[in-house]
Amino acid sequence: MRKIINFLQEFSIPLIAGVVTALIWANVAPHNYHEFVHKELFFGENLHFFINDIFMVFFFAMAGVEIVQAVMPGGDLNPIKKAINPLLATLGGVLGPVAVYLILNSIIGSPELTKGWGIPTATDIALAWLVASFVFGAQHPAVKFLLLLAIADDAIGLVIIAVFYPDPLHPVAPIWLLLVLAGMAVAFILRKMNVRSYWPYLLTAGILSWTGLHKAHLHPALALVFIVPFLPHPNKEKAHLFEADVNEHSTLHQFEHEWKLFVDFGLFFFGLTNAGVELSGIGTATWLVFFGLLVGKTLGVNLFARIAQLIGFPLPTGMGQKELFVAGLVTGLGLTVALFVAGSAFTDPVIQGSAKMGALFSAFVAVIAIVVGKMLRIEKVSEVKETRVSDNKKILITE
Repeated sequence: MRKIINFLQEFSIPLIAGVVTALIWANVAPHNYHEFVHKELFFGENLHFFINDIFMVFFFAMAGVEIVQAVMPGGDLNPIKKAINPLLATLGGVLGPVAVYLILNSIIGSPELTKGWGIPTATDIALAWLVASFVFGAQHPAVKFLLLLAIADDAIGLVIIAVFYPDPLHPVAPIWLLLVLAGMAVAFILRKMNVRSYWPYLLTAGILSWTGLHKAHLHPALALVFIVPFLPHPNKEKAHLFEADVNEHSTLHQFEHEWKLFVDFGLFFFGLTNAGVELSGIGTATWLVFFGLLVGKTLGVNLFARIAQLIGFPLPTGMGQKELFVAGLVTGLGLTVALFVAGSAFTDPVIQGSAKMGALFSAFVAVIAIVVGKMLRIEKVSEVKETRVSDNKKILITE
């Protein structure tokens, strides 16, 4: 059973199953599907609210955990110097899609579509890791480069969602953000009191933060992003991205360990409630989002990574220009976050559905990356062995 669960998590099967189910249901019985998603359940709210405004709190919290771990001493983004190249590539991976989206919109789109510029800016971390591992091999330096980029990319994505995509039907009420600050203060006090259980952080600081964002008419799914950094964690990170340190039992690691399964399988319902787009809904926004991800990400990542090389910050050892090109392609996988932002960017259901279709089409980037990887004869690195050749020297052998 553990092997089955690990397989389902590793290959993002729940999310994919939710997306496929939603697409079939919405096209076979659209009225029934939309009634299911928007039918009132509890407290006057529907399934879409409970998934996007409450469940996604924990999804973005997991992204927050990865960011905290990456920037700690010993983490993959610390010291900052060794991460300059992927961080500059991240900047390109955000600006590139925005530029492509806006340029294409000025040619084939309309002013009402301009607000969707943020949809193609983020990368789906789990899917990017899965495809990168398949193309490069699990231990290839390009995989770590890509994960660093995706983590930083999603951090920027969180800021974009918070700043540029408030509830369009209700003006922002900044005074309520004092509750978010109060939540952070409570989390700080709990940390100083050496509270080791994460539950007091969630039930006090987390609820204050969620309420503040909700009342301020900003997306409450980001509530725990402000609280996660306060969870007690070690002074030095020993594991790399997507690696578990079995000897670490800090509050931060315990929270990630105990909620990761819930989040991974809960993504089935995210896919089910957000991917139900009728195929007839393909429109201009579809192509703006899709080419923003495919072309914008690839060009932006490659251009800015090369700029980093020119100013003295090289790519990781063992990663060349063809690996960089394929890694840029993989960043075009924007499925989860792109769907989420599309739901916030547009209130018109027709435009929203069209934009979501572009996010769904980004799944084809996986096929493109795999084919290009084969064409460029990318050599997989599935294992790294350390072999001592003398008392003082050692070499790394990749297989």
